Order: sequence, then structure tokens, then C-alpha cells
Amino acid sequence: MRKEFPLSPRAGAERLFDLFRRQLAGIDTLPTLSILGVVAGVLTGAVMVLFRWLLDGAAWLLRGQDAESFENLSAATYLLMPICAAVVLGFAFNRLPPASRRLGVVHVMERLANHRGKLPWRDAWHQFAGTLVGLTGGLSGGYQGPVVHIGAAASGQLGEWFRLPPRGVRTLVACGVAGAIGASFNTPLAGVVFAMEVVMMEYTIIGFMPVILATVTATVVNRLAFGDALAFSVPETKLNSLLEVPYIMLAGLVVGVVGGVFIVLVKTCAEFEKWPFWMKAAVAGAVTGGLALVTPAVLGVGHDTVNEALLGQLAWTTLLVILVAKIVASAACVGVGLPVGMIGPTLVIGALAGGLLGEAGNAMAPGEASEPALYVMLGMAAMMAAVLQAPLAALVAVLELTGNPNIILPAMVIIVVAMLTVRLVFKQRSVFLTTLEGLGIQYPPPAAPEEDSDRT
Repeated sequence: MRKEFPLSPRAGAERLFDLFRRQLAGIDTLPTLSILGVVAGVLTGAVMVLFRWLLDGAAWLLRGQDAESFENLSAATYLLMPICAAVVLGFAFNRLPPASRRLGVVHVMERLANHRGKLPWRDAWHQFAGTLVGLTGGLSGGYQGPVVHIGAAASGQLGEWFRLPPRGVRTLVACGVAGAIGASFNTPLAGVVFAMEVVMMEYTIIGFMPVILATVTATVVNRLAFGDALAFSVPETKLNSLLEVPYIMLAGLVVGVVGGVFIVLVKTCAEFEKWPFWMKAAVAGAVTGGLALVTPAVLGVGHDTVNEALLGQLAWTTLLVILVAKIVASAACVGVGLPVGMIGPTLVIGALAGGLLGEAGNAMAPGEASEPALYVMLGMAAMMAAVLQAPLAALVAVLELTGNPNIILPAMVIIVVAMLTVRLVFKQRSVFLTTLEGLGIQYPPPAAPEEDSDRT
């Protein structure tokens, strides 16, 4: 008779692991993927908190200010600081193969298209360290895109640990993307919609629930660390009269033109492929530093500038100068491939354009037009929708940021007009898809046969 030996702890753990993996590969994977979605949310939220702590710590160490502040520095510092940051990043990234320099949301989408969503840890580390250096040094960009990359890599790593099928890995990557956006702005629903509309470009029955749980969890982790305050100081706003709708349509056209120009500038800067990376980086740093001599508000992410525009603290001339400078500097930094994101600058540019349109409306109809703060928010939504070609994500984001359902109608109007302007006048898709097309990558990738039945 064969003698049975008890399993060792290691063998027992491996058997449980194998059982868990087989369950994930089965038909009803929703409960198990939901559990992993919560874990992915914890990882993404923790990465987000760590990144913001380190960014603020580095800023206080080097400048004695938080990461959003660049005031009271000398003119030489305004000029040299972004140049030094860009040169450091240029030489550091020049040693990497071109594929490892493609970071942020575009990198996540590329890996989903060609590598089943597997994101190398080394690229995530390059993104993490590079963004800290770039934003601390004042390069014009955001941290939402980089954190999307890092959160997607951390969440996708769960799929590799459990050796999940491609569908499961893609779902966990979406969890990281949604959690990063939700935690960045304290807007969990916008995070879910962004992941599905911009990155995954599909809604699946199996994917939706884990992504919701991941976003809620990541947002809770972020609120435990930083509180539940929104990313921007939003005053009470409302549309004064339906007679403003034609003007809002005109505003959508203007913001659409701004968005189209921004996409074209990003494409133009990306076309200098024959230049060594360190040279392109140095030029982008010099452009940013030169513009900082004109307006220091061009440096860094620019959330403080958005708050000032919302509170009506910027004159129209200041809004115009910062708008032009932010468009040029952000397009240069993002276009040449420096490790900073474009979601943040997109919102800042939209806020500045909206603020200008609000001031113009109040100058033409004093006492009748809505407050400029309304147009600041509408400009943010329209610019996000136009550049990312994500109308629902933009609409949900502005709704969560304002907490005001009265803004839905004017937001829907301006978003549609801005998107149509980019598509019909400039013949452009989203800035992410445009970049992927330049790399010869088809997106979204064709679905595997077993995934077709999940689509709704």
C-alpha cells in the first residue's frame, strides 16, 4: 500500500497558489479578480502617496518650497534649473534603448498592444525617478501620466505573479490606470471612465467591477494620507442663462483650436528623431527656462495656477501669457520624450483658455454672463476631451471636481464642439493614439477570441 506523506508548508502554499490561478483561468473569474482589484488599488494608492511625498520632500530640500511653488527664486534659477534637470535626464535616458524611453500612458498602451500588458519594472523605475527629477527641476509637465504608468506596472505585476491569462493581466493593468487617476484628483468615477475610455477603449463585464474596486481603494488610500480635499479650489458656479449656450459653443471652438495646436506641436517635437536624446532634452529644458524668465508659472505641474484662475486672481493679460508659454513648454517637454506627463498640462492649458473666454464674456455682457470660474472648469473639460478624445471621462471629471450637477449641460456642449474641432479641422485623434500611430502600433489591439464574449 502506497504511503501518503503530509505536504510541506511550501508545497501546500504552491498547491493553493495553483488552485487560485486555475480559478482565475475559469469561466467565473469575477469574484477572484475583484479581490485582486482591491489589492491592486492598495498598491496603486501606496505608490501614489509615496511619489507625492518624495516629490514634496525633494522640492523642500532643494528650493524650500512645496512641489507646486516656484516663487521668489532668482532669474538665473528660473533659467538654469529646468536646463539642468533636462540635461541630467537627457544623458541618463540617452543610455537606454529607444523602447525604454517611451513612458507614461503611451507606454502602457504600447505594452497592452504588443506585450499582453506586461510592463517591465525597470521602465517603471525609470519613470518614477525621472519624473521626480523633472518636476522638481521645474520641467513643464504633470505627474498623473507617470503615476498611471507606475500604478499599471505595480498592478500588472500581480498578474505576472499569479501567471494570469492575458485577459486577467489587462484587467489588472486597467485597475492600476483607474486607481492612479482617481487618487490623483480624488475623482474615483473619472478614474474608472478614463481607464475604460482612453486606455482600454472597451467596457467588459469582467473588467468593470475590479476596476471600480481598485479605484475606490486607491482613492481611500490617498485620502487617508492627504485628506478628502479636491485637487482644485472650486467655487460655486452655475450657468446664468441659456442665452449663453451660443457663446459656450464658440468657446468650444476656441478650446478645440488650442487643443489641436497642442497636439500638432507635440507631434512636431516628436519628429526630431535623428537628434541625440540628450540634445533634444537640453533644448526642451532651455525652452522651458527661457519662458520661465517671462512667467515662472510655466514651471512644474501648474495646479496652483489653476486655483488662481478659478478664484479670479489672474488678469486676462497674465492668463494669455501663461497660456502661450504653457502650450509651448509642455509640448516641448512631452514631445521630445522627457518623463513628464501631459494630462496635467492639458488641464492647466484648458483652465487658462477657459479663464480668458470667461473674462471676454464678462467684458461683453457685464453682469449678465456667468462667472469666469465656470468657464475655467468648462475649459478644463473641453481641453481634456479634445486632446485625449475622451468625452465621458472629461464630463465625469468636471462633475466630480465641482460637485455641481448644474454644470453638466454647458460641459456637454463645449466638450462636443471642442472634440469635433480637433477631429474635423485638425484631423487628429487623441494625442496618445497619434503617438502610437507614429510608432506604427495598431491600437486598440485585436481582441483574443476568448475575450470577445465579454464585451458589451
